Amino acid sequence: MNHDAIREAVRLLEAGRLVGLPTETVYGLAADAANDSAVRAIYAAKGRPADHPVIVHLHRDADPLRWARELPEAARRLIEAFWPGPLTLVLPRRDGVARVCAAGQDTIALRCPDHPLAQAVLGALHGGQGGLAAPSANRFGRISPTRAEHVRAELGDAVAMVLDGGPCSVGIESTIVDCSSEHPRILRPGGLSAGRLAEVLGVEPHSLRADAAAPAPRVPGALASHYAPRTPLRLREAADIDTEWPRSCAHTAVLARRAAVAGAHAHWLALPADPQGYAQALYAALRALDALGLRQIWVEQLPGQADWDAARDRLRRAASLP
Repeated sequence: MNHDAIREAVRLLEAGRLVGLPTETVYGLAADAANDSAVRAIYAAKGRPADHPVIVHLHRDADPLRWARELPEAARRLIEAFWPGPLTLVLPRRDGVARVCAAGQDTIALRCPDHPLAQAVLGALHGGQGGLAAPSANRFGRISPTRAEHVRAELGDAVAMVLDGGPCSVGIESTIVDCSSEHPRILRPGGLSAGRLAEVLGVEPHSLRADAAAPAPRVPGALASHYAPRTPLRLREAADIDTEWPRSCAHTAVLARRAAVAGAHAHWLALPADPQGYAQALYAALRALDALGLRQIWVEQLPGQADWDAARDRLRRAASLP
C-alpha cells in the first residue's frame, strides 16, 4: 500500500478537493461529506441533479450516529453482519449534518466500504470519524467505473487525484436497504442478495421488496434511465441473437454468457455464466463494447433467479436510455 499516496489523498480531501477512490463495488468520486461546497463540486463534475442524494462512506470504526439520528434494531443487525461490505443503509438523518449529501431529505444513506485503500483513507480523514460522499466516478447516468483508468478517461482534470486499487472485486453498486421506517425494504438491488439480508433479519426475502406505490426516500441509481453506454443497448433473447447475429455482426456488439455462435469475433464478448462473475465484469465489458463505435450493443437476457436481480436491474436501466 502506498502510504504517501494515501496521505496526499487525505490532504486533498480535507482541502475540499475531489479524489477518485476504489471500493469493492465501483470507483467513487470522493469528497469530504462534511464540506458542502466540496460535495457540490461532485454534483458539478458528474452533471448530477441536485435532488439526487449521495452515499456517505464511513471507516469501519466510525460511529454512524454522528450522521444518523438513530440506529433501529434491523440496521444494527445488518451492520454487524455485513459492514464493511456492499450494503448501504438509509437512516433518519441527524439534524444539521450532510444536508447536501441528503439532497434535501431527512434521511441519510451510509455505507462502510470493504476495500483496503478506501479504509486507509477513511481511517486518516478527520481522525477516522469523517465521512466521504462518494457516488460512482463517472458522468451522471453513464456506466460506472470499475478501474482507475475509467475514472481518468471520463472525468479528467475534475479529479485532483485517482487512487489505483486495481479492478473492483464486486463490480456492481451496493444494495440499498431503507431502515428509516418500520419495515426494512430494498430500494436498490446490488452486491448483497435479498436472501442473505433476509436470513440475518429473520424474514422472508419477498418481505424486503419495496412497494412501488408506497413513498420511499430518493436513493442513487433508482431512475428509470441509468448505467448506460452511449451506444444504444438492447436486451435480446439468446435465440434472436443467434438468428440475427451473422448478418448484423459488422455493426453490432454482443454481450453474452457464452461463446459467439459463428466463432470468435471481435464484437462478441462472453462473460462468466455465474451471477457474481458476470456482475464483476459487466461494467468493464460495456465500456469496451461502447468504445467500438458501433450502432448497437445487444445483451443476452439474464436468468430470472434472484441471484441475478442486481445485474438485471442495471441492464434494464441501461437499455431505457435512447
